Amino acid sequence: MTETINLRLVSKQKKRQTEARKAAENAAKHGRSKAEKTAERIAAETAVRRLDAHKRSQT
Repeated sequence: MTETINLRLVSKQKKRQTEARKAAENAAKHGRSKAEKTAERIAAETAVRRLDAHKRSQT
């Protein structure tokens, strides 16, 4: 005979698996170490300072 399946539980398990996969994708996309974040911030600040230093004066 076949085993009875509780569709509510199957639905919840499927939803959990989907959310776990999405969380893993987001962690891979957005998850960065503190050193990486700091390095990116410093590089952006340096780029802004370099750009500001090369602007022409408006005289």
